[in-house]
Formats: sequence, structure tokens, C-alpha cells
Amino acid sequence: MFQFANTQYIPYFILLPAVIAVLFYGWYRKKQALERFASRSLLPYLSEYHSQTKFWIKAVLLMLALVFLIFTLMRPQGNPVSKTIKKKGRDLIFVIDVSRSMLAEDLKPNRLEKAKQLVSDVVDILEGDRVGLLIFAGNTAIKSPLTLDYNYFKNILSRISPNDISRGGTHIGDAIRTVSERLFYDQDNKYRDIILITDGEDHESFPIESSEEAAKKGIRIHTVGLGNPDGANIPIRKSGSYSLLKYKSETITTRLDETTLKKIAEITHGVFIPVRTDLVDLANLYQKYISINEKRDIESKQSKIWSELFQFFLGIAILLLMIEVLIGEQKMRIES
Repeated sequence: MFQFANTQYIPYFILLPAVIAVLFYGWYRKKQALERFASRSLLPYLSEYHSQTKFWIKAVLLMLALVFLIFTLMRPQGNPVSKTIKKKGRDLIFVIDVSRSMLAEDLKPNRLEKAKQLVSDVVDILEGDRVGLLIFAGNTAIKSPLTLDYNYFKNILSRISPNDISRGGTHIGDAIRTVSERLFYDQDNKYRDIILITDGEDHESFPIESSEEAAKKGIRIHTVGLGNPDGANIPIRKSGSYSLLKYKSETITTRLDETTLKKIAEITHGVFIPVRTDLVDLANLYQKYISINEKRDIESKQSKIWSELFQFFLGIAILLLMIEVLIGEQKMRIES
């Protein structure tokens, strides 16, 4: 069996007609120059030692070398060997607060965009964990079920915004319950983690009680606290204008509630990560506290391992170029 791994280089074959045209144009210009220099009757004597046959042989060698160089870029492969590949991982749900308080700019560019960046950094280093995404404010929305398609996940992640949730607020408890009941539907699965990213201001949805229920099911919740504990204003940007969010003429200040987030992590045997307004490497913390835990077999499949053959095609291309350089365009001279 045989295949090319990088078929995106196939359009490079469009270069071949262009190279042929350049070679033909060079030959034609050389012929025109000779005709301007002398009459047609003298041309056979002026080009007595120049071989047009060798010129075109060199051209063909150059074209073939280009063909084999393109084949090299396409990574030819052969001799596939079947191999069983097993993947291990945990089920990891990212729960992100998209309430208006997450638009506060005490983290640049704002809390929500910082949350997206932190999650993306974690996904970049995953090698088998299934990931899901739930967002919440006054209610919840499942944006991605558990998946191993990290590109799909990051595409969904990049597009979340406060506009995805119609109701304001920060109902952490509802978010935890939704994950427990609708995303972690396999109750026998003990390899389950939630990474909750929020500023933590919730006084309505009973987050502590929902965490206790999650702990009974063996779900660990790691909480990431974003924002200034001393408070920050919430900007409103529309059509180039700037104002601050107000309620009954009073400017609203949003504060990081670390107490609630610490308690949630403690109850579920998770980790509390107080980002506040500092720089933090969430990917490193994931490796330190989550990835070291027991993982289950989540995928086992037959895969074909192909042998790389590009060296053979590259060698032919180099050989053709060396032959082309060694061939001169002069005719063989026979001494009388």
C-alpha cells in the first residue's frame, strides 16, 4: 500500500507548466538573439558546437527533479503496519461564568477573555482527556458535550460571550447541578473533574449545597477565581462609546468572592486557584493537580503506522539535478 500524507502540496504541480514556459521562452530568446546577430545562412556555423538536444535533455531533467521534489513535500508513505493504540484520560468539564461582571477589566483585556485564554492553554497540552464546556450566568447553556475533538472545542470556546445567556446573575449552583446531571451522565465514572472559572459572586443558587451533592458522586471541582477582591467597575462599550454599568443610578462594583470558591474546592477535594489579577499558568496547574490522578481507558483502536519514503524521492531529485549540472550544451567535437 502507498499514500501521500501531505496532499495539500498537490497544487504545486501547477508550477510545472510555468517552468516549461520559462525554459521555452529562454530558448526562444536565445534563438532570436542569434538571428539578430547574423543572417540565417551563418547560424549553423555560429552554433556549430551548441546542441539543442542537450538543452532539452537538461530541461527534462530539471522538470523531473521538480516533480520528485514536490513528491518529497507530499510525504510519500508505504508498508503500513497495524498497531493497537490505547488512550487514557479523565473527563474534564470547563464551567465558565459569562455574566456581565466578567467584563470587568481588572484582568486584561477583561475577565472573560482571560478565562478563555486560560482554558485554551490547558486544552493545548491535553493528550487524551475528554473535554466539555458549559457557560452560565443567571441560567446555564451547554456549549460542548464531552469530546476528544480539541479543535472543535476551541472553536466553540472562542465564540462564547455574555450574549449567549439571556438572564443576568451568577448562578454557580445551577451550573454545578447541570454538569452533574446532564454532562456527567455516567454515574459510575470516577474520573470526573470540573474546572469552574468565575468571580464567585453567587448568593442565590446554593453553590455549597450543589457542591456537596457533586462530592457524593465523586466529582472534583477545581475553582479558579478571577478579579480583584477589592472590586472593579463593569464597562459598557457600544459603538465607540464608554460608560459604566449602573443600577438605580449607582455604579456597580464586582468583587471576587474567594470564600465561596475555596469552600467549593474544599468540599469536593479539588484545588482553589486564586488568579485574582495576577498572571497564572493554568496549564501548569492542571499538570500538577489534575493530570497526575488516575485515568481510565477511554479509547482503544487499530491504527496503521506508515513507513516514510520521502528520502527515496528526495534522493532521486538530487541525483537528477546533479546529472543536469554535469551535462553541457556543447556538441561533441571530433578532431580531424
